[in-house]
Amino acid sequence: MKNLGLIIIDLQKEYLPTGKLPLNNIETIADNATKVLVDARKKNIPIIHVRHEFSNGEAPVFIPGTEGVEFQPQLLPADNETIIVKNHINAFRGTDLKQQLDAHGVEELVIVGAMSHMCVDACVRAAVDMGYPVTVLHDACTTLDLDFNGVTVPATQVQAAMMAAFEFGYGTVTSTESYLGTK
Repeated sequence: MKNLGLIIIDLQKEYLPTGKLPLNNIETIADNATKVLVDARKKNIPIIHVRHEFSNGEAPVFIPGTEGVEFQPQLLPADNETIIVKNHINAFRGTDLKQQLDAHGVEELVIVGAMSHMCVDACVRAAVDMGYPVTVLHDACTTLDLDFNGVTVPATQVQAAMMAAFEFGYGTVTSTESYLGTK
């Protein structure tokens, strides 16, 4: 097995039911991500926490200095874990994420977080384009209902479509239990 790294994408308070952009089943997703985080800490796997902030007020969410940008309490980074603050959907764009992965000798990634159809998608695709084998834990990622041209697509279907696309052409998609070997 190659040197593994864990990327936790945008599991911030903004996505909780009390936030401005609540996501489908976020509590269960965060619980699963927490299990993966605890496991990575036990195994000394490098951990990268990604936090989204819109720095120029272009959106009413993820405003720097607000409670919404804070990490969810159970997913707070430890002192020795890397935090990447991003201002774009893709965690690699305009950040030193690639340099941090290189500095930790990471050759393969496990990715969890939110939103599956946006920031998780962009990170997975960019990582694969850079040559990283990627595993996505489908039950440690989530999204929300999407509307397009008068049609509402339920979050569960958005999630299924994203995971099917990842599995089809970008990497391994599995459950938290399978990944942790508890199934």
